[in-house]
Amino acid sequence: MRVVLAEDLFLLRDGLVRTLTEHGFDVVAAVDNGPSLLRALLEHRPDVAVVDVRLPPGFTDEGLQAALEARRHHPGLPVLVLSQYVDQLYANELLASEDGGVGYLLKDRVTDTGQFIDAVRRVAAGGTVLDPQVIGRLLSRGDARGTISALTPRERDVLELMAEGRSNAAIAGTLHFSESAVAKHTASIFAKLGIAPSTEDNRRVLAVLAYLRR
Repeated sequence: MRVVLAEDLFLLRDGLVRTLTEHGFDVVAAVDNGPSLLRALLEHRPDVAVVDVRLPPGFTDEGLQAALEARRHHPGLPVLVLSQYVDQLYANELLASEDGGVGYLLKDRVTDTGQFIDAVRRVAAGGTVLDPQVIGRLLSRGDARGTISALTPRERDVLELMAEGRSNAAIAGTLHFSESAVAKHTASIFAKLGIAPSTEDNRRVLAVLAYLRR
C-alpha cells in the first residue's frame, strides 16, 4: 500500500516512516511543507495520504488545503489528517466532499502504533475515522438545532461510534448488543436524518456530516 506522508518535524516524520514501513506500507514520499505535499499527491496518487494540518510556509492549514486540492483533482483520494488540537472546522472541511476515505486523528494517537496503523488502513479502505476526542468535543456542545436532537441517547452512541469509523460488528461489541440491533439503530438514524437509501452515496458518511454540522 503506497503512502504519501507530510510532517514538518523531522524526528516525528522519520518515526512515522519507520512505523509505516514496518507494517508493510510503501512510503513513496515524505515531505515537510504544503507545496511539496500537493506535488507529491498529484504525482504519486497514493493509496492513502497521512498529512499534518499545519505545515510550512505558513503553519496554518497548508497540509489540509493541499490534501483538499489533491482530492479535487482525484476525488476520493484517502486522506488521514493529523492535528495537534481538536478543530471542528478541519473535520468539516475534510468531510465536505461526502467521499469516504477520510480521517482526523490527534497527534497524540500516533504513539499508539496499533491505533494509528488501524486508522491508516481503515481510511485507505474508504472508511471514515474521527478521533474520540473530536467526538467528545462535539458531544459537549449544545444541541438545540437540527434533526440530531431527534436521536435517542442509544442512537447517539451508535452514531458516535459510526463517526469513529467502526463497523456494525465493532459497534455491537462496544455497546454489548447484537448486530441486528445495531442495524435497526442505524436505519432509525438514517430515517431521522432524512438520508434516503442510495446505491451511490455513502450513508454512513452523510450521517457523520449531519452529526458534525448540527
